[in-house]
Amino acid sequence: MADFRFQDLQIWQEACRLGDLLDSIADDLGEQHKYRYAEQLRGAALSVSNNIAEGSGSHSDREFRSFLNIARRSVYENANMILFFRRKGIINGGLSGDLLEDHRILAARIAKFRDAI
Repeated sequence: MADFRFQDLQIWQEACRLGDLLDSIADDLGEQHKYRYAEQLRGAALSVSNNIAEGSGSHSDREFRSFLNIARRSVYENANMILFFRRKGIINGGLSGDLLEDHRILAARIAKFRDAI
């Protein structure tokens, strides 16, 4: 059993996996001296799992649902950044397509979990 409730949540685990991928892209951006993009991406990527974790510690389901809404919105922020990076030629179409699909699935799972609470 996990030390914290959120560690057992599939949506948190998936958010961490995607966050790690986006963090790697941010590392590449830093090497290209695109520091502003890198920091924006890191913040948005971490926001998804952070809000799931923080919300899981709520005292009410309503409050937890609110944090899940924020996490879902951060997924959309990540998707926008992925599209921006693709338009700018920073990441290729194949990688961006895979990342967008993974984010679409995560957004749907977060919404389904939120609605089940």
